[in-house]
Amino acid sequence: MSVTDLPLRDIHIPEAIGGWPPAIGWWVLAILIPLLLGFSVWLYKRLTRLTALKTARKLLKALRNDTSLDDLAKIAELSALLRRVAISTDNRAEVAGLTGQNWLSYLDGALKGAPFSEGPGRIFLDAHYRKSAPSEPALQDVFQVCEDWLKAQSKRKK
Repeated sequence: MSVTDLPLRDIHIPEAIGGWPPAIGWWVLAILIPLLLGFSVWLYKRLTRLTALKTARKLLKALRNDTSLDDLAKIAELSALLRRVAISTDNRAEVAGLTGQNWLSYLDGALKGAPFSEGPGRIFLDAHYRKSAPSEPALQDVFQVCEDWLKAQSKRKK
């Protein structure tokens, strides 16, 4: 029997590998990439929030101990500090435009009671119109309310 007499079939090439379903590695990547992106965004927001609050606490302490500013200037600086922190930690579009009673109500939202609308924090409404500075105990009360607000921002989940 010769080689040509054998009943052999012709060589056939297997079908091309299809693109679907993808291999397990692609499924893992499809799940991990969005998870990692989401975690990165969350971590970035958390770190910038904590950094803003930590910096604000340091600035509040420095402002409280600053003897070069008069009391009205301290209140103006304190108001600006609270606004910067609020814009840094919350939605800028919602917070940046708040003024007057709406601003004080926003600040009250983080604390029990209404220390800004009805308490010592009310000085932020009319401090720049006053001719004389508030008394020392009143100023210390304002600083304490602001410090409490910063602590409440640290504890708040965002």
